[in-house]
Order: sequence, then structure tokens, then C-alpha cells
Amino acid sequence: MTKIPIGISSCLLGQPVRYDGGHKRDNYIVGTLADYFDFQPFCPEIAIGMGTPRPTIHLVNSNKQIRSIGVKNPDIDVTDQLRDYANQQKSPHSDLCGYILKKGSPSCGMERVKVYSNGQPQQIGTGIYAEVMMRNNPLLPVEEEGRLGDPRLRENFIQRVYVLHRWKLLITEGLTPQRLTRFHAQHKLIIMSHANYADLGQLLATVSKENIVEVAKIYIAQLMTTLKKLASRKSHVNVLQHIQGYLKKELTADDKAELSELIERYRLGEVPLIVPLTLLKHHFRKNPDAYIEDSYYMCPYPAPLQLSNAL
Repeated sequence: MTKIPIGISSCLLGQPVRYDGGHKRDNYIVGTLADYFDFQPFCPEIAIGMGTPRPTIHLVNSNKQIRSIGVKNPDIDVTDQLRDYANQQKSPHSDLCGYILKKGSPSCGMERVKVYSNGQPQQIGTGIYAEVMMRNNPLLPVEEEGRLGDPRLRENFIQRVYVLHRWKLLITEGLTPQRLTRFHAQHKLIIMSHANYADLGQLLATVSKENIVEVAKIYIAQLMTTLKKLASRKSHVNVLQHIQGYLKKELTADDKAELSELIERYRLGEVPLIVPLTLLKHHFRKNPDAYIEDSYYMCPYPAPLQLSNAL
């Protein structure tokens, strides 16, 4: 399978680009995700000519503006260079399906970066480069390597990456009302696990050949925003019970009881999501359903990633 293009802070791949000449190689990223993602590294501080090793910088609130200033030499100000570099990379970034940033970096941090005011730090900032990159690419799933240690945040990020990847494939294939409607049907159960999908359904009810581009633009923006909301155990239970309804005529009383028991045990937190999903897949192999088979809910990303094992 073709690997999905993902932007990443270069140091997380083990490249020696840190201010001290070191790196922050992340074993999960290079050891697991690299099997599925084509990582495209960016180091804005190197790109603007700061070199390595180099003077350290931090974010400073200066006259109500956040600037990237030298720690030991306040005459160093690379704010504009970092913003310019992010804008110069707008085209390469538009080809990406996700981005993993370095936590806490004054250039690459996604959130809670230290901002100094009168010498006192507050974790309220975003890296200068990262802020422009995210503003230029509002659909792009973005996460920090530290937060990927949280199973729910990790699953949410990777799920969004695969949804955006499939969307880009749809655009390449060519937009039609029928293809857009099918894309929504394939992802409806995923959407249901995050939020109510009624608004997106109502939007698609208005689609036609004449307004397909406009509707698609609104649709994908709303979809990617919706998917940022973490799926809850309660919402997964609702989806599992909804899927169970597609088997109401096929299963024996004992099979129904077993499936209901596993869904309840998942609701109580006694088993992970993969357990009821595995039983559902077993039943649908015996009793195929065209809608369920076409849906991505039970197979939203490659099974070897084992993300459902920790949910």
C-alpha cells in the first residue's frame, strides 16, 4: 500500500538539527508509523539559516506581539523569517495528509509553548512556523509527538489522517454528487462516533452537478472539524448497537446475547473496543451486508496499527 505523506519536525526522525546538534528521535514514529507514513521532514530553524549548533530562541510577548527572540541575545529576532518560510512551504504542505510537530518548540510547537512576558513564562503560545502552517492548511490533522502517547489522541489523529487521505483520492478521482454521497455513507458511522451527522447529511441533500465544488468544500471543512472531537465510549456504544441492528434477523438468540454482553462490557470499560468489533466482523463475514462492508468504521486504518486495542 502506498504510504501516506506526513509532515514532521526533522528532529523526531533522528536528524541532528536541534540547537545543540542533537535530535529527539521518537521510537513510535520511526518504528511503527513509518511503515504506513511517508515522513517529509521540515526544520524551519535550519531552513532559515540558523545552523546547528545555534543560539537558543524563545517566544516573547513584545508590545502585545509574540516574537521569536534569542534567549541570550535579544537582538536576534527570527519571527519574520520563520513566518516567511512557512508561507514558502504552502504548496508542499498542501500535499500532506497530516503533520507531527515537536512539543514545546518556539518554532514548531502546536500549543502550550512558553511565552515570556517580563521574564515570566506562560504556556499559552504556538510556535511561529507551526502557527502559519496550520493557518494555511486548516483541514490538516496536526498533532505533537508527546500527545501521541495518549491512546485516544493517537487514534484520533491517525483516523483523521486516513479520512483526509481518502478525501484527496476522491478529489483526484473526480468529484461527482454520487461519489461525494458514497464517501459520506462510507464515513457516516465514523462521524456518528464523534458527533451528530445530521448537518452533513442535510448539506449533501442540496448537492448537484452545478454546486458540487462549493458543497464539497463546505463538507470537508465541517467533516474534519467534527472529527477533531474525541469519540467517547458512549458514542461508540451507540454505533455498535446501531451496527448490531443490521444483524437482527441473522443471529440466533444466543449470538445476540453474546454480542450485547460484549458491547455492555465495553461500555463498562471491561474490554477494549477491538473485542466487540472483532465479534461483529465475524458475524458479518457469515452474513455480509453491502452498507457495512462499504463502511470504514470497523476498518478505518490498517489493522496492524492496533489502535482499537487501547480504546
